[in-house]
Amino acid sequence: MPKIELARVKGDFGFEAKDEQGHVVRMDSSPESGGWDFGVRPMQMLLMGLAGCSAIDVITILKKQRQDVKDYKMVVNGDREAGVEPSLWREVSIEFHLYGKVDEDKAVKAAELSINKYCSVAATLVKAGAQIKWKVFVHSA
Repeated sequence: MPKIELARVKGDFGFEAKDEQGHVVRMDSSPESGGWDFGVRPMQMLLMGLAGCSAIDVITILKKQRQDVKDYKMVVNGDREAGVEPSLWREVSIEFHLYGKVDEDKAVKAAELSINKYCSVAATLVKAGAQIKWKVFVHSA
């Protein structure tokens, strides 16, 4: 079972989380709620996890299909529920940007497989009620 350790390191809400391998992530609350802007907000980290999870899937699928991905970027936006606690992500939109000699149909299929089948973070968000929308953009290298 993975183990995460969290320690407060700045002000009231500035935390560092560390995994078993020693990788560190900083988290904080907004200055409006007493934070120092020391690190990423925990809910935004969930979107970062979605991007990372899906990126690994898409690149893995395309490598197996011998696609020449020279560069890869994603843009993830989210909209949270208003006026309720907890305030969950209700809509998430993703842009997949692939650069290189990549067949667009294969890129679209890879993104679809990631979001709808393989990415555990996407599945977690969907089970919590989020709707995930996505688009794929293939750019020549």
